[in-house]
Amino acid sequence: MPYRALFSQMLRKDTLTRLIDAQALLLVRLHLIGFYWGDVSLSNTLFRRDAGAFAAYLVDAETGELYPDLSTGQREYDLEIARVNIAGELMDLLDGGLIEEKVDPVATSELIMDSYRRLWTELTEKESFEIGERWRVAARIRKLNELGFDVEEYAIKTTQNGSTIQLQPKVVDAGHHQRRLLRLTGLDAQENQARRLLNDMDSFRADNNPGMDEEYSAHLWVSQIFEPIVRSIPRDLSGKLEPAEAVHEILEHRWYMSEKENRHIPLAEAVQSYIDSELRHRRDEAAIMLNPDTGLLKILEVETEESRYGADESIDEYPDADD
Repeated sequence: MPYRALFSQMLRKDTLTRLIDAQALLLVRLHLIGFYWGDVSLSNTLFRRDAGAFAAYLVDAETGELYPDLSTGQREYDLEIARVNIAGELMDLLDGGLIEEKVDPVATSELIMDSYRRLWTELTEKESFEIGERWRVAARIRKLNELGFDVEEYAIKTTQNGSTIQLQPKVVDAGHHQRRLLRLTGLDAQENQARRLLNDMDSFRADNNPGMDEEYSAHLWVSQIFEPIVRSIPRDLSGKLEPAEAVHEILEHRWYMSEKENRHIPLAEAVQSYIDSELRHRRDEAAIMLNPDTGLLKILEVETEESRYGADESIDEYPDADD
């Protein structure tokens, strides 16, 4: 969706922060491969929901240039362009009453600089440690994996006095959880969605079959949890959210229900509760697009793609789903 679609109703400050974090992550990923954007803005980006966050996609690369590597000056100039453009876009939204009045457009736009620099440092800085602390190599890689990146190569160099070594990640690739989910299940999801689904899949295995092969347990999770949830969503609601996002939200809804009622909530009950209390009241995001002639958002009557798993099937047909 274009960013203005996300502001068609009053958007809270914390949601706006997640949107800017997604923009910062996109810019980091582009800079890591040597791409200078030259016109960073919310208007030149599309967004998808990603398990409570957003995933950002570049859609206008007219001013972009690809280099073997970017200098600090090139990266900082791109970042300054982002700050100025986002501030202007937020001022327009504020004038239109689409964001909370307490939001400061200038201060909020500067969040992208903090978010970008923090992530860039995490991904690229050298780390020094004592020779006897080589376990910190694995710890650093795990930390990068948690951020959603894979380290395909790294360099370790011993300092001149021989007492410390330096770790420098060499090749950092995004999509760590996406690739694991795809490998285990064949499901293609956004990075945060994949992380959330993998967590549920790992819990499913630990609770039911801790000694089972990971790939076979993943297959059971898909057939007993993911597919039944997707099948249970009525056809007329299937365009509200993409399947992975809907499953994520239902699993979250079930957790909150269990915490509130202090009891185990059957999956079928959680699904029906979410459909009735949340999903029916959401806008159909599959029917939102930007009019290329006017630049205005419009809601279209479109025939959305039906779920690959079918629709209007009751989750009660899957007796093992609660396991």
